[in-house]
Amino acid sequence: MSWLDRDRTIAPPGFNRWLIPPAALAVHLCIGQAYATSVYKTALVAHFDASLVQIGVIFSIAIVMLGLSAAIMGTWVDSNGPRKAMFVAALFWSGGFLIGSLGIFSNQLWLVYLGYGFIGGIGLGIGYISPVSTLIKWFPDRPGLATGMAIMGFGGGALIASPVSTMLLSFYDPNSGAANWVASGDAVGKLFLTLAVIYCAYMMFGAFTIKVPAADWVPAGFDPTRVRAKALVTSNHVSARNAIRTRQFWLLWVVLFCNVTAGIGILEQAAPMIQDFFRQNDGDSLVSAAVAGGFVGLLSLANMGGRFIWSATSDKTGRKNIYMVYLGVGTVLYLLLALFGPSTTALYVILAFIIISFYGGGFATIPAYLRDLFGTFQVGAIHGRLLTAWSAAGIAGPLIVNSFLDAQGAPGELTAAAYQPALLTMVGLLMVGFVANLFVRPVPSEFHEPDKPLVGSAAGRAQS
Repeated sequence: MSWLDRDRTIAPPGFNRWLIPPAALAVHLCIGQAYATSVYKTALVAHFDASLVQIGVIFSIAIVMLGLSAAIMGTWVDSNGPRKAMFVAALFWSGGFLIGSLGIFSNQLWLVYLGYGFIGGIGLGIGYISPVSTLIKWFPDRPGLATGMAIMGFGGGALIASPVSTMLLSFYDPNSGAANWVASGDAVGKLFLTLAVIYCAYMMFGAFTIKVPAADWVPAGFDPTRVRAKALVTSNHVSARNAIRTRQFWLLWVVLFCNVTAGIGILEQAAPMIQDFFRQNDGDSLVSAAVAGGFVGLLSLANMGGRFIWSATSDKTGRKNIYMVYLGVGTVLYLLLALFGPSTTALYVILAFIIISFYGGGFATIPAYLRDLFGTFQVGAIHGRLLTAWSAAGIAGPLIVNSFLDAQGAPGELTAAAYQPALLTMVGLLMVGFVANLFVRPVPSEFHEPDKPLVGSAAGRAQS
């Protein structure tokens, strides 16, 4: 298996760095399917005769394992390189779908927990961090743009997975034309099998096309001193071991946790939520299942676009300032959604779109924020450890929303009022994150590594 080693992926002189983002996107667009789980959530509730919380646990386990595997395997990914990491991620992610489908066909919910949740979640974590530090090293002149390119695919995965899943569910279920149709468990099982094959192929493409820069490579015309001159951007380096001992790391942990918890609650419930917000007195919703599936795709577009646009903007505004927007403006938007969202579908869609764009932007900006504070040495491992905040949010977000909803009534009978307590809880969380971000300061010198060279120093030059 030596062809997976990092030494086999070093780019030759003159390699075009713009060939790297497509390799990263190939992986992130696949694992981003996690955001499309709401498309078949109601179908799994009916198939397993389970509650929203029980089915929501599948998503929560996956996100928990994403954070834990990223934290545990972060140093391994940095040392072994992105090709080996992407290869392993593909095996776990596609394997999770295969085992999950077996659980659906055999009506064993625990197998779906094990497959999609536990095993697939490991693939999520390794696949998520595998291209991030590589792209930061390819784009030291624009780290926000780099992390936006690396991570926007994860947000955009549902943009593809949602309509494709809806189409395949209709194709696999002969009763798809019936009124108030809910997909059968058999159709969801076949969907999982199909996605396992497709995602494995695309992720392998990413694994075999990724390259890492040579140790002395820098983009043509890049002046590292211009980067160092910005506030909160260090020219020093902090190891992953020391990073978790700093106050800065834990402040960012709180920031990420609050931002993710607020957004993930909407995403995990996106399709049924918009139907419930506009449910009429007779129980029917003004929003059909097909339109709700399209709304999931629209939120995926917001998630994807926010990751790229807001993260790239942070190169100009600074990371701390952009997080003040995510959390401060996000607080106001959540309050408006809770109080006035049911008034018109247009207002609801606009508010949700902007909120999810901030959610995506927060994910894409955090690696660059870490790079600014801790340097490029072991930034991938530090990022992996910080993603435990995502694990915690993956439990908290769906649990908050689903617990409130289960207390209000059964799926298909809920209204906008049932969501208001959960949305107001998210407002409080965003306010906590806003305060935490205000306290972020440069890392004290006692945590710096001695004589660690700046990645991309003036020792070499290459084409951009």
